[in-house]
This record gives sequence, structure tokens and C-alpha cells, in this order.
Amino acid sequence: MEAKEQLNSAKQLLKPHLKKQIKIKKLTKSTWVIRSTLVILAFLTVYAFFSFDYKELDIGEAILGTFANLKAMFLEPHLKHFTFTHALYQVFVTLGLAFLTTLFGAIIAVFLGLLAAENLTNKRISSVIKGLVAFIRAVPTVLWVLIFAVAAGLGSVAAVIGMTFHSVSYLVKAYSESFEELDKGVIEALQASGANWWQIIFQAVIPSSVTYMISWTFLRFEINFAVAIAMGAAAGAGGIGFDMFMASNFYLDIREIGAITYFILAIAILLEVVAIRIKRKLKLNG
Repeated sequence: MEAKEQLNSAKQLLKPHLKKQIKIKKLTKSTWVIRSTLVILAFLTVYAFFSFDYKELDIGEAILGTFANLKAMFLEPHLKHFTFTHALYQVFVTLGLAFLTTLFGAIIAVFLGLLAAENLTNKRISSVIKGLVAFIRAVPTVLWVLIFAVAAGLGSVAAVIGMTFHSVSYLVKAYSESFEELDKGVIEALQASGANWWQIIFQAVIPSSVTYMISWTFLRFEINFAVAIAMGAAAGAGGIGFDMFMASNFYLDIREIGAITYFILAIAILLEVVAIRIKRKLKLNG
């Protein structure tokens, strides 16, 4: 009897939920456009694979050749045309490029980020700066490097200027958003106590946002390290990227490319470990 009563009480509890109707989302215009676009893109992708001129290429042989190259690259690496010391030096040159561009970009981005924050300036100035940095971010870094290379010539100078230009636009967005998270009541309280704009910045805005700023800056440093490798090959900026370019296009030594890749991978892992430790310390201090 007790089990029967419990079963009846359970049915009474579930009864209101069972009566609820299943809501079916209607197909709106936006969802229809998105789905249609995805279907068209999928169809064009399949059509492109079938209509592409492969020049009588044997896909099976190409796949086997790719695996053979990867095996030679990563399982048989060697340094033939330059020494281990030279490769290590070039890695530090690339790190130096990344550090300089991040440092210059962070310093400039702090001031522009303060002007871009809506709670620290008027909306007109904020909109102009945000629109400008959005345009700069939309253009790839390599294009900015090539644009400045017209005036400065291919090399490390054009690479630093172009990478700094893009780093500023990236960090302005990150810094301004962290500044805008500050409670308006804190700013109003400081203004009521007679604090000027700079006192508000150094007593409230910067201290409350410093952890986010350090985190975003280090993330940009990691990005700039990867970009500096590409710029070493594309813009002649030097560093380990230029050595990789020489090994692949001039020496045609795939095993040397593998050795350089291991150098880059080791530095990338080291940067990631340092970033994790910095974030942990920031969380503990926070």
C-alpha cells in the first residue's frame, strides 16, 4: 500500500510537467539565411573538390609522400648549414622582436585605451578611437609590415613598426574593455571628493585593471612571437623565421626545417609555462 501511495504521489507531481507542450522554434528569416548560406558553402566546397584541376596527381602517392616528408622532418632532424648556437641566437633575436613590439604597443595602448573607455571620456572620442583601431585590426599584420616596408625597406625596422601598429590596435580594445568594467560609483565618488582625471586613473582605474592588462599583454607577446617568425621569412626581419625560410627555399633541407620547428616549439612551450605561472600568481594576489 505504501508503495502504491508513493507511486500515485509521484504521478501527481509529474502531471503538470507532462501536460506542458513542447515548444517548437519557428524558422525566422535570420535562421533561414544562415542555414541557406551554410548549405551553399558546403555545396560549393564539394563542387570545388570535384572540379579542381589536380594535374593528374595521384592522391594516394601524394598522401604517402606527405607522411614520408613529415617522418623525415620530425624523426630525422638535423642542423647542417648553421650550428646549434647560431639557431639559439636567432631564436632570441625573434624573441627580442616580439618583446619590443609588445612593449611599444602596450605603452601606446595604455593612453589610447584610457581615451577609448566610455566611462573615462566622451562617447565621440571613444567611438573615433574604437573605429580606428577596429580598422587597423581588420588589416593583417603582414600587410602593415609591407606597407611600412615601402618607406623603411624590408627588414627588422619595418617589421617592428608594422607589428607595433597591429599590437596597439589589439591592446587598445583589451585595455579599454577592462577600464570600462570599473564601477561608475567609484569614479563618481572620487570626482565628488575633488580628484582630477589623472588621480582617478592612477588611484582607481589602473590598480583595478592591472591584472587584466598584464594577462592581455602577455597573450599579445605570445602572438607577436609567432608573427615575428613569419615576418622573419616574409619581410626579411631576421631571426629564426629567416633561417627557416633559407632552409626550405634555398637549401631545400626538410630535416633542417624539423630541427628549427623543435626550437620554436620549445620556446612556445616555455612561454606557455611562464604565462600559466603569471596567471596563477595574479589570481592568488587578486
